[in-house]
Amino acid sequence: MRVNKNIRPFHTVLVANRGEIALRVLRTVRRMGYGSVAVYSEADRHSPHVGAADRAVCIGPAAPAQSYLNIDAIIAAARLAGADAVHPGYGFLSENDAFADAVDAAGLVFIGPSGDNIRAMGNKAGAKRLMQAAGMPCIPGYEDQDQSDETFVREAERIGFPIMCKAAAGGGGRGMRLVQQASDLPAALASARSEARTAFGSAELILERAVVAPRHVEIQLLADSHGHVVHLGERDCSVQRRHQKVIEEAPSPAVDAALRQRMGEAAVHSARTLGYIGAGTMEFLLDAEGHFYFMEMNTRLQVEHAVTEAITGLDLVEWQLRVAAGEALAFAQQDIQLQGHAIEVRLTAEDVPAGFLPQTGPVLRWRPPVEHDVRIDSTLVEGGEVSPHYDSMVAKLVAHGRDREEARRKLLSAVRHCVLLGLPSNQGFLADGLSDTVFVQGTGVHTGFVAERMGLPPAAPVPSTRTVALAALAAQAATLPCDAQGHLQAPTLAQGQAMGLLQWGEQRWQYRIQPTASAQGTAWQVQCTPQHAESEPISLSFTHVQWLDSARSTLAVECQGLREQICTARTDSGVHLFHAGRAWTFECPPTHRAAGPEAGSGAVLAPLTARVLQVMVTPGQTVQAGERLLVLEAMKMEHTLTAPFTGVVRELLAQAGGQALKGALLLQIEAEAA
Repeated sequence: MRVNKNIRPFHTVLVANRGEIALRVLRTVRRMGYGSVAVYSEADRHSPHVGAADRAVCIGPAAPAQSYLNIDAIIAAARLAGADAVHPGYGFLSENDAFADAVDAAGLVFIGPSGDNIRAMGNKAGAKRLMQAAGMPCIPGYEDQDQSDETFVREAERIGFPIMCKAAAGGGGRGMRLVQQASDLPAALASARSEARTAFGSAELILERAVVAPRHVEIQLLADSHGHVVHLGERDCSVQRRHQKVIEEAPSPAVDAALRQRMGEAAVHSARTLGYIGAGTMEFLLDAEGHFYFMEMNTRLQVEHAVTEAITGLDLVEWQLRVAAGEALAFAQQDIQLQGHAIEVRLTAEDVPAGFLPQTGPVLRWRPPVEHDVRIDSTLVEGGEVSPHYDSMVAKLVAHGRDREEARRKLLSAVRHCVLLGLPSNQGFLADGLSDTVFVQGTGVHTGFVAERMGLPPAAPVPSTRTVALAALAAQAATLPCDAQGHLQAPTLAQGQAMGLLQWGEQRWQYRIQPTASAQGTAWQVQCTPQHAESEPISLSFTHVQWLDSARSTLAVECQGLREQICTARTDSGVHLFHAGRAWTFECPPTHRAAGPEAGSGAVLAPLTARVLQVMVTPGQTVQAGERLLVLEAMKMEHTLTAPFTGVVRELLAQAGGQALKGALLLQIEAEAA
């Protein structure tokens, strides 16, 4: 394939992205002595990546289509700031062939492959045909232009169920549906088309036979403009939810030296056939017998590139820059040595028990485990906010060890000490995954690991009696006086005691805190009486209660001979605390509170702050239990709400294109009379 792109030295790099990847790219850009330019939306004006660059340019409103996906605005920003090269990061325009062409046409250097390369691999159907021609093993499927439901049904029967329905454009698990039987295919096609159109601007789909219990293994490639192509080993990305990666590692526990050589040679040969230039990744499904099948090629830097950097000692962004400037690779395949093992987790703002629903809100506390031997990529700022406009991933944690167990142990300890309060995250879910016995063993992991071992969705953890008592104590400690050393001071005897309510999910406790004199000074007796029959009363005594900082964020306590620290934040509505390796949020409702919508009331509430993408019903319409009512979109994902029971739509408050805040009433269904 002919490659047509600008390849030459440059002096200033504009990073056309945001968040942790922009910060990570800028770190290498500045280390190598290049000038740096950041771009930002109006919502990101105070983001850390803006201050990390020499200059920054605002490119539009918060909505990605008007800022980070606005090609003209980014080219104009490069001209304004004097940049002569553009790095796309990952996500947004990183695999957009029109963007690569526009950068090239503007006389700038695109730090990535050519527009021709991106086009060739950007459509799964076309990419699969090219890979088959290059001798790459591919999964049987259907990838032709006839997109009618009738054709898909016929081809699915030919291929055989279970089957994967995939968006032909894009990746990241969006527009992908697993279909077990023919009767489920029409609904899966409609859903996949809608999500693919929203995410990638194309509703084209392909079908592939579903490989049973596969591993997701990918090969990292580097290719220069002098004809040299090498692979940097493999990464295993099998731990996924909703077809999106959660835990990644290198090398794969399921790949030995011989299989690595076969996969690497196939990937290198295909990249050379394409005339590929830059960093790229060939993604494969690996079955239990060691057969691998091409899925797609990512023509960009991957989120999980850090684990490859850890085991090779190479900075992939550095080599992206060097290749774009016309340098030849300084190493051959035999020079690549894999050292030790690395594992990465993606910390996301999600409500895991609610089905991994993306969450937005304030960052009340952010305490990354900087004292641990891990790499942390993040732009979270305490006092900042997680926006509904962008992806739910807020940080990456990467550990490197001499072997897999050392890397796993390091990362698990770091995750258990990673504090994010203010909004739900998957921190506890990540710790559970890293400590699962099948993950510890390694070779039994496959893409169904989360569903099999943890549940879809995973069950919500239950707070211990100690956690509940600490929540009650923290709720009151935020308002009580303390001495110069931070020790909590007891209220006067006339005040006697503090009382209140705590609620966690459907469980509620009435608590009473009584200060008493003890040999250790003031003891704080916490009694929590449950208002639900299945729980036992709680009574614990805490001594040496002390705030360790002026912000009253870290509280030290001693109870039953055990001294520990909790990180906490108090708001008007509740108390957040990090205890026993997890974040917990307890509501502190008033003693008398107006009743809200009860379960089974027919009130359909927004489960997250989102845009209303589609409304499928009208007032007065009769709907069946499970029937689709609305589709919401937030953080690049679609969420379908269905009818809780059969009834009539009596009130409709949502409209397509509008915004819905978390907890807002969208519509009301009245049950049919018996």
